Amino acid sequence: QVQLVESGGGLVQAGGSLRLSCSASGIMFSMYAMGWYRQAPGKQRELVASVTSGGRTNYADSVKGRFTISRDNAKNTVYLQMNSLKPEDTAVYYCWVRDTWYINYWGQGSQVTVSS
Repeated sequence: QVQLVESGGGLVQAGGSLRLSCSASGIMFSMYAMGWYRQAPGKQRELVASVTSGGRTNYADSVKGRFTISRDNAKNTVYLQMNSLKPEDTAVYYCWVRDTWYINYWGQGSQVTVSS
């Protein structure tokens, strides 16, 4: 079965950086777009960034120029490099993939807390 295992969350001061990693198994990783979502308390889950199988990236306006999504198909891993973090970036971040049958899979969630 598909499994997405995240690592790299934590507590950082405003202006700092964190990198999230998501290791995928049970799926032909290189064939699928991957993404990162986040959900802050009391808010809906929102797409932060995505990367297609061909490497094309897309970002939410709120993170453009600060976050970078990348993938390493040899390691079945997708990354989210987060720089210039702001308190409003505080949320639980989820790795995501949708398979051929449009079934969504999620990582376990990684807490990112940015203190002011």
